[in-house]
Amino acid sequence: MPLFPFHIWLPEAHVEAPTVGSMLLASLLLKLGGYGLLRFSLTFLSSASVAFTAVVAMLAVAGVIYGSLSTMRQIDLKRIIAYSSVAHMNLVALGIFSSNRVGIEGAIYLMVAHGVVSTALFFCVGVIYDRAHTRLVRYYGGLVTVMPVFVTFFFFFNLANMGFPGTPNFVGETLLLIGIYDLSRTVVWPAVLGIVLGAAYTTKMFGQASFGALKTKYIARFIDVTRREVALLVALLLFFALLGARSDLLLAFLEATV
Repeated sequence: MPLFPFHIWLPEAHVEAPTVGSMLLASLLLKLGGYGLLRFSLTFLSSASVAFTAVVAMLAVAGVIYGSLSTMRQIDLKRIIAYSSVAHMNLVALGIFSSNRVGIEGAIYLMVAHGVVSTALFFCVGVIYDRAHTRLVRYYGGLVTVMPVFVTFFFFFNLANMGFPGTPNFVGETLLLIGIYDLSRTVVWPAVLGIVLGAAYTTKMFGQASFGALKTKYIARFIDVTRREVALLVALLLFFALLGARSDLLLAFLEATV
């Protein structure tokens, strides 16, 4: 008997090129801005970084709130993940400019964790796009009845995206908030609001896609994940679980440099 049910052993599905590009953008290119702030702003331009901390904090707070509210209005699955990445990276900027060790370590940890989780979410969107050829949320619903294995993976990565305890995003966001609190007790509350909004739009997206009435017009297209898709999702889930369970491995590596 196969390990997973529901047509996993059918011929491999094709992953569209734009999805691969989104995965690379989320995992690598989006983090270059954070790397630039760490490598150049805090080292070569340290005096300017201190002088403009308040300005950057204001812009980052605005980015967190506006990015989260904009995410809640999106109806395209890929845009929801992309806009949520904007909100997360503004949190990273707040952590970097907190100018203390805990905040900077939290920023780096969140960049690494977000690279894994956001990559997995973009891949999940590519999986269901390959079936229905649309990314609009209204065309999905009730996926748990026809794609239970996929929804299980999707569930865990959505938990991470909202910063649920035990996930790597939770570790990064907690360290961030501690660092931001040391910087300013006023700034920390909008950052907390951004995290709460993140839980709201993530739950909304997952609920709309996974539960409710199944769109019978597309039911024949919704076959569960293939072997290649399972292999990629398991690899991402294992890396995600390692970051969540053993945060000391990465933090010990970062401590001397930070």
